[in-house]
Amino acid sequence: MTDELRLLDTATEAARAGGAVLRRLFGTASLDVRQKGENDFVTAADHESEDAVVAEIRRRFPHHSILAEERGALGGSSEHQWVIDPLDGTTNFLQGLPVFCVSVACHRGGEVLAGAVYEPLLDRMFAAARGHGATLDGKRIRVSDRPGLDGAFLATGYPFRAHGALDRYLGAFREIFLQVRAIRRCGAAALDLAHTAAGVYDGFFEFRLSPWDIAAGVLLIREAGGVVTDLDGGEGFFEHGNVVAGAPGVQPALQAAIARHADEAALAHLTPELEEPVGAG
Repeated sequence: MTDELRLLDTATEAARAGGAVLRRLFGTASLDVRQKGENDFVTAADHESEDAVVAEIRRRFPHHSILAEERGALGGSSEHQWVIDPLDGTTNFLQGLPVFCVSVACHRGGEVLAGAVYEPLLDRMFAAARGHGATLDGKRIRVSDRPGLDGAFLATGYPFRAHGALDRYLGAFREIFLQVRAIRRCGAAALDLAHTAAGVYDGFFEFRLSPWDIAAGVLLIREAGGVVTDLDGGEGFFEHGNVVAGAPGVQPALQAAIARHADEAALAHLTPELEEPVGAG
């Protein structure tokens, strides 16, 4: 078994462990909700799921470092780092909307080696290992074969943590909206990326995401034959959090449309940088 497949086995088992917590707590009355920032919440479910994910990783790879949404950077002596979102879609979870997931990925030197996105209520596992393709419940998945934006079915997320970018985002949204068939906003970026990898969505774009939102999803899309870049067509999405992803026939047109309204320099001026890029800690 290759290193990537060993890491993937851990990613999927850790994601399942976190998902079991979320499945048990979904719809319960008291979750000890705390506000981290404007319209940004954390619950006991986030913390308990993260504890379960971290415990599974530490059991198998005690010397690896970890970057987790709630705990932050946890040191280790290995060059491998795990990037964890124990509950992507916390607001959905709180409202009783069954659209959320666990995202677990491992990278080395900024290159993602393995990743998993798990939907606990549906018991669906999206998984990918570098050089081994992407799967949904063990079956190979591919991005869509749509040739362009015309008729495309896209996903996005609103920049709720980056209000300074809203006008730029809305300008891009308007241009894209007038070209495509539909745009959905479901509130869980990791899941949107996984669905893009599986060809459900033809493309996805969002500003100012965190590394744990996208690490597994980036690998899923690339291993499924898709393209992921930042706003300028580069590799700065982990550093800056701006993501444009999709099928090879869609992503370049999507990125070009967004670039007419927003680029990395403009967003750096308008909104703060992420505090914990991949590789931190």
